Amino acid sequence: MVIKSEEDVKKVLDIDTWRNLSKEKVFQLVAMMPEMEKEVQLKIIEQLPELTKLAVKAMTVVRKVHESTLSSNEKSQENVHKGYQEARAAIIAQLERDDLDPEARRHLNELLMQTADKESAKDSENKHFLDRLVNKTTLGVAVAAVVLTAVATGGKVALQNGDALRKP
Repeated sequence: MVIKSEEDVKKVLDIDTWRNLSKEKVFQLVAMMPEMEKEVQLKIIEQLPELTKLAVKAMTVVRKVHESTLSSNEKSQENVHKGYQEARAAIIAQLERDDLDPEARRHLNELLMQTADKESAKDSENKHFLDRLVNKTTLGVAVAAVVLTAVATGGKVALQNGDALRKP
């Protein structure tokens, strides 16, 4: 579907004027740009000097959320590793007892291995989480970069030669 007018864009964004364009709607607007005629894209970009400010504010929010999430995640990971270290220390202390029968010793060794396996699984889970977080953050930065580039160039350079905002 090709969007042929600014009014159609406003209807999709559920706004009546460009002044009502929120930070959240900026990303929706950028995502819609490939579906707009080039002239509509240029008109919108030229009318939105605040778009740069909104994009910068949105990226500031993304950065703060990203940093906060990383900090919280780091503390959580430290607590997980500390907990497993304490559990292993307690098991090792039991293994050092001279009065353990072979069955109890085998059981404690199994518990020791289980804690190592669980900690490793938790570490892998955390790496997967961080990978998803980085991918989402990278996407947000890329979208903001497209918006800022388009605004900084008045939309004209970014849109010439086959519409640079359109996905390949």
